[in-house]
Amino acid sequence: MTADGRSGPVDGETLDLGDALAVYLSNFWGAPILIENLARIPGGASRETYSFDAVKAGGERRGLILRRDPTGSLIDTDRTTEFLAYQSFQGLAPVPEPIVLEPECGPLQRPFFIMSRVDGGTASSPFAPDPYAPHAEALGRELFAILGRIAGADPLGMPISGAIAAPALEDCWRRELDYWEAVILRDERHPQPIVRAALRRLRRNPPPPAQKLSVVHGDYRSGNFLHDGRGRILAILDWEMAHLGDPLEDLAWCLDPLWSHFDETRAAGSLPVAEAIDVWKAESGLTVDPKAFAWWRLFSSVKGQGIWTTSAKTFAEGGHDLVLAFSGLYTARRHDQIIADRLERLVATEGWA
Repeated sequence: MTADGRSGPVDGETLDLGDALAVYLSNFWGAPILIENLARIPGGASRETYSFDAVKAGGERRGLILRRDPTGSLIDTDRTTEFLAYQSFQGLAPVPEPIVLEPECGPLQRPFFIMSRVDGGTASSPFAPDPYAPHAEALGRELFAILGRIAGADPLGMPISGAIAAPALEDCWRRELDYWEAVILRDERHPQPIVRAALRRLRRNPPPPAQKLSVVHGDYRSGNFLHDGRGRILAILDWEMAHLGDPLEDLAWCLDPLWSHFDETRAAGSLPVAEAIDVWKAESGLTVDPKAFAWWRLFSSVKGQGIWTTSAKTFAEGGHDLVLAFSGLYTARRHDQIIADRLERLVATEGWA
């Protein structure tokens, strides 16, 4: 695929994606660009993701990632928020470098952004047994230290803070619960008594106000980071669900049993849960209120069911990605069991309130 540095709009109907990228980046950098090794990366609920090399005259090569809005999305997210999250955490957390954002349709037919590619790493499946051994402890300490730095950072003045609404500390829980409850009610295709019971309990027993307002990654978990296979994290990925809220939301999501690699005593398949929380507290400077954390842990599984409910609906209505079917069946049933077990423990200790 070649580019001649032409200016003007790209006709996405006549140029394939590689040609369109070549023309776009040639205009963006003011020099002819050759696109090589363009390949779709499978998976992802809210963006199409492509890896490619941009080659300048003289052979200078740069590995890049394209994140483009799909024609339909499992999760409603804003690509501007994701792009600004990468900008906000440059130097504070290992994240790819954001290159350019195009929020309007045009050059590539749909909104997109481009960021640097982090090579030499792997993202382990969150459903693989013990994928991080023998470096699980070192990786876990880094994973929860990075999350602590994200939680402890002041979002005011960060690029992302100007693009997303900041709730009051006492309203962080309500905004998230309102959103995910609405998703479940909108997309469920059959009665879901377990998640409905959890929604009622969460609504009747709100947590204390957030101790501070933080950038919440939204999907910080095993499987959403690149590591080098020797205990070092290279990049935290998939910030498309980022928002401002209670920092306990991210901690609870990362500790959800769904991401435990089938060993609930270990946090995200790494170090023991209590140690992971201690690392997070030391790095963030924050505390973990037991009542608030219990609320956010139950909420995490409800949020998961919101995602899987939409997944099942999308697949039933013609989605062809088998990830949608897997999410709508297997992961949904696992979260039902996790919610039921957590409700049983809460009722045993606190009653039916």
